[in-house]
Amino acid sequence: MEFAILTFPGLHFLFKWLHIFFGLLWIGHLYYFNFTQGAYMAQADAAGKSQVTTKLVPIALWWFRWGAMWTFITGLLMLHTAGYTGFSLQGDWGIKILTGGVFGILMWFNVWFIIWPNQKVIIQSATQAVSGGQAIPTVPALAGKALLASRTNVLFSIPMLFYMIAAGHLPIQMNLENQMTYYIAFLVLVAALEFNAIKGKLGPMATVKGVITCGFGLTALVYLMMEVIL
Repeated sequence: MEFAILTFPGLHFLFKWLHIFFGLLWIGHLYYFNFTQGAYMAQADAAGKSQVTTKLVPIALWWFRWGAMWTFITGLLMLHTAGYTGFSLQGDWGIKILTGGVFGILMWFNVWFIIWPNQKVIIQSATQAVSGGQAIPTVPALAGKALLASRTNVLFSIPMLFYMIAAGHLPIQMNLENQMTYYIAFLVLVAALEFNAIKGKLGPMATVKGVITCGFGLTALVYLMMEVIL
């Protein structure tokens, strides 16, 4: 007797299921930080902000960063087993899934190498202040860096979700001979946006409405590139 889940197509399904589960955990916390907690902190008093930073944020960030890590790992495993299910990274499915995957990988990078390192110092500073010590003077600058990376992740999350779902549900007629041209144009675009996440400014992403609007605009731009180039 063969268990379906132990076949390569079954393993691919298992990794996809886990990828979605951890992705919900990760992106749910991303939206919580940007849409809910941010609005609260903007109007909370000093005591309220201190409680959130020292008590709630460390717990939420644990689920946030490990949700990101396991989304990343299961995504790689899903791509590795895709070939056994008839999908190919060289075809239209591959172009769409890799488009979404690039956004997801950059988001994972931003969590682990920008947001989390800066947030650790912010939490440490708030904890020291509660204990009667001195706050760390660089916290405002670090908070700005973390916010920019977090807003960029919201920006990226919208096209990421679109292309992950489009891979299996949105047929697009493509000329695969032009895929290298598409990838070059696409990577130049996302590299510029990621550079801004590291060294740039919030711009229209300063507000929730602005970053959502930019996210839908970016989705439309990449879709237009895909249709025109391919």
